[in-house]
Amino acid sequence: MYDIRLVIADDHEIFRDGLALMLSRQPNINLVGQAGNGRELMELLETTEADVVMTDLKMPLMDGITATRTLIQRYPHIRIIALSMFDEEELIVEMLEAGAKGYLLKNADKQEIIEAITSVFDDKIFYCRQTSSKLAAMIVKSRFNPYRDAQPITFTDREKEIIRLICLQYTAQQIGEKIFLSKRTVEGHRTRILEKMNVKNTAGVVVFALKNNLISEAELL
Repeated sequence: MYDIRLVIADDHEIFRDGLALMLSRQPNINLVGQAGNGRELMELLETTEADVVMTDLKMPLMDGITATRTLIQRYPHIRIIALSMFDEEELIVEMLEAGAKGYLLKNADKQEIIEAITSVFDDKIFYCRQTSSKLAAMIVKSRFNPYRDAQPITFTDREKEIIRLICLQYTAQQIGEKIFLSKRTVEGHRTRILEKMNVKNTAGVVVFALKNNLISEAELL
């Protein structure tokens, strides 16, 4: 399998080193460089080929949003993941509008970080699992719309019912009890729904559902 060439940009060296150590043990992900700010990131990419860049939103000299806008123009093949804190919803939206393919909170676990890297590498949008209803609504109202050029997707009435319940944070067990299906059947429906939407988790389902009027913002808040 092809190694994913990764670059990390963050002004906190301890965070970078911890992330680098964790990913060094991961097959198929090759950390090819680190940068402490957006300007260093630009200089690094002049001599280093990368597939995915993970960048902090707030950095000295050049922030992640400005860096992302420049990266998208110079290296349109590079997939960008924003690294964020809990209280940075507006900056996350700006980052997505600038061209990022996904975002992660800095306290994400190893599995989610790897999932984010592999997802954007495969040209999928990645929404952090801890996406709040508020942030999902902000994303929907923003200029960010990865579904603009997508082919129309058809959902059955049963799938629409399950999508709504997923958005309302029902578990597979709870959905099954509510609509009289086994947990396993519900999980099968959920897998097909995620495949149709081309998303990886519940947060992706919520954003897709809001963008495509499968659920209203009022129902979530």
